[in-house]
Amino acid sequence: MAQALKVSSTTADRRQAQLEALLEAAEKRICADGMQNLKARDLAADIGVALGGLYNIVADMDDLMLRVNSRTLGRLGEAAAAKADHMPLNSREEGIARLTAVAMAYLDFARSNLRLWRMLFETHVRSAVPEWANEDQLRLFRHIAEPLHVIMPELNTDELTVRARTLFAAVHGIISIGLEERLIAVPPQKLADEIAWLTRAACR
Repeated sequence: MAQALKVSSTTADRRQAQLEALLEAAEKRICADGMQNLKARDLAADIGVALGGLYNIVADMDDLMLRVNSRTLGRLGEAAAAKADHMPLNSREEGIARLTAVAMAYLDFARSNLRLWRMLFETHVRSAVPEWANEDQLRLFRHIAEPLHVIMPELNTDELTVRARTLFAAVHGIISIGLEERLIAVPPQKLADEIAWLTRAACR
């Protein structure tokens, strides 16, 4: 029995190591060539497995994309926490300051991880998105909802959720257009100032 458990543990460890290697390889190729050029055959060669062996690690390419996104969302959450979680949250003014810091963390992350960040919004899977992937996305909203609750205590839970999504969409839109440098975009050197202004204005 103990031997069987040891073998099972070894197999699980090996598969986890292969998954980590695969995700690292996928991220490297996405950062270099873009999501649209990601190919299963290239990834299999990168980690030294047969093409068929790749699908012993992930179910399919959609599964791989969602797992890459999960890692990106995790890093984004860590960036927001590092920037803002240490800040006090006992007054309306402190809530606005923390919310502004979260927005700045989002801008910094997008600039530093442009292709992985864009992939979060460009991934389209053929089947229903699994619950764990949805939870990864929703978990990030606590960085917005917590200070908003202090700023707008009159909002109930549903209203707070909608307001958090609205503010996120506004900030994301400015960053997305700005980083693509479209004709109507806020100039790159002004992005941080304008996002801070928008965040504060939304809290009046």
